[in-house]
Amino acid sequence: MKGREVQGRVVVNARGFGFLELEEQPGAAAFIAPPDLNPFLEGDRVSARLDESDGRFTASYLRLIERTREELFGTVVMHGTKPFLRVDRMVSNTDWPLSIAADDPLLASLAPDAPLLLVAALRSGVAVPTRWVSESDAGLERVVVRHALRTVFSPESLEEAESATVPALGSRRDLRELPTVTIDAPISRDLDDALAVLPAPEDGGLRLFVSIADVAAYVPEGSALDRDAERRATSVYLAGRVLPMLPPALSETAASLLPNVERPAVTVELRIDPEGRVTSVDIYESLIRSHARLSYDQVTQFLDSDDAGDIPAGVHATLRWLRTAAARISALRTARGGVELAREEAYIALDDVSREPTQISARPTTTAHGLVERLMVAANEAVGAWLVERGLPGLFRVHAAPDADSVRMLRAFAANFGFETGFASTLTPRALAAFEAQFKHTPLAPALYTVLGRVLGPARYTVHPAPHFGLAAPVYVHFTSPIRRYADLTVHRIVKGYLAGRRDRFAGEPQLEALALHINRAAYRADKAESERVRALSARLFAARVGESFSGRIVRIQPFGLVVQLAQTGVVGTVPTEALGGGQHHFDRALQVLRGPQRSYMVGEAIDVRVARASEELGRIDLTLLRAK
Repeated sequence: MKGREVQGRVVVNARGFGFLELEEQPGAAAFIAPPDLNPFLEGDRVSARLDESDGRFTASYLRLIERTREELFGTVVMHGTKPFLRVDRMVSNTDWPLSIAADDPLLASLAPDAPLLLVAALRSGVAVPTRWVSESDAGLERVVVRHALRTVFSPESLEEAESATVPALGSRRDLRELPTVTIDAPISRDLDDALAVLPAPEDGGLRLFVSIADVAAYVPEGSALDRDAERRATSVYLAGRVLPMLPPALSETAASLLPNVERPAVTVELRIDPEGRVTSVDIYESLIRSHARLSYDQVTQFLDSDDAGDIPAGVHATLRWLRTAAARISALRTARGGVELAREEAYIALDDVSREPTQISARPTTTAHGLVERLMVAANEAVGAWLVERGLPGLFRVHAAPDADSVRMLRAFAANFGFETGFASTLTPRALAAFEAQFKHTPLAPALYTVLGRVLGPARYTVHPAPHFGLAAPVYVHFTSPIRRYADLTVHRIVKGYLAGRRDRFAGEPQLEALALHINRAAYRADKAESERVRALSARLFAARVGESFSGRIVRIQPFGLVVQLAQTGVVGTVPTEALGGGQHHFDRALQVLRGPQRSYMVGEAIDVRVARASEELGRIDLTLLRAK
């Protein structure tokens, strides 16, 4: 194992050192010392020599193989008479030479109390300014550049999006007169799913129509639009800014299922019996017209209190029958097991003009959220089974069952929260659902969902159909958001090809697996950017609340301290180990316990904390412990 040549990707730590994530062994990493890290950036693919000592791995003699990062974000600093870019320390541990004239007027205003922030392009090891950034926009730009998110479409993509036209009806099924609604957030512009249902006849069976924007009709494979969409792989929703997968002319206009306009769609028609069983599935190209654009709050108000507000009368019955369809599906799904990770996440309101954060609150899942989720999950699951039955390829969404160690950990965490699980060494979806039933409607639910999500781990895309444990689904794909996710667009193309008579595709196509790995990386990067943006804005708000006290629950333990979710906010902060007092503490990774000379800390404990400091740049809120309950 000594002196072996390996390849991997660089991970930069803000403290100046880094790690090499090994390609040959996912989950394993080797330490990179600061001097060896200097020439490299977060995400660089490199080769290195791997050495082992006392069970620890070190990577040295790094050589660049591939650099996908195109921009840097940082502050202009002077080293003697030469300008440098002090790069975001989550991306690089060193300053980069800046290609800017020494007599540039902007440098004259350089002062500690008025830093010059900029985004720079990378060219031959030198940073070249591309745009200057105001201090109010710094947090957003930092996240965008830190995670190498794409913000600019090619001119060819923009031209293709602008010239997009609605396809003619042709052989499509005409569903324009069927009362159809979209249900989304009020600020959403990329509406890619619509719902309709026919009332139950004497036999009680429902016909549910889940119609999805036919993005493939606008985006030919290999086109400039397609190439840009594949590189992005997903839309990214940052508080204060959306980075769409497709240009707004397409994602918000031509393909979006706007009210009272005709749109091409791919419809998944499900027949659902009174017991919630899907008795048949039909998939076809259609032409639809949305009869009402509704918000989650509107639909929740109507279904919970029969207050229609300004919802058109023509879709009242549709909403009631959609509730019936969702309830039937939910009943069967509950019997099957699994869990809905309905987390009470932090929602941050921004001022319309200044874009500064003004308020933070916890936003729980509503009746309408649950309805839409159940119907979309049913459609995705039906399409996955449809593909497998026909021997077709797909990008399947797979979620592995937790291993024995994870089950033991979850059992211990639940006990810390005051719940007994009685889990066997192998966890089943039904056992998981029974555990969720214990806490779902308690005040502990937000923290427990956070813990549960970490223990169960993420799902991933692959060409190999396998169960989705969290949903207790035998097979599952993403199909319902082709405007926002390239995985869905890919599945649409496979389905539409088969409907058009194509029979040359086969299960497990190797080129699709490479695409799945790319989408997995892009989705992970987008998730990190979205959560990091929320943490940064939370830190900006809490910088004005230093000294205030909160109640919370320990939701994670790390060697550096306790991660605490603050009640009623969805915000997490950290109690650093050194702030606990009482001497040295030791982290027991296996049991997820932080042990000190006087006491130990466990996931699930209720504690009172005080805000000590907040760093927007690090997206971190530091807390001090007041009292453990």
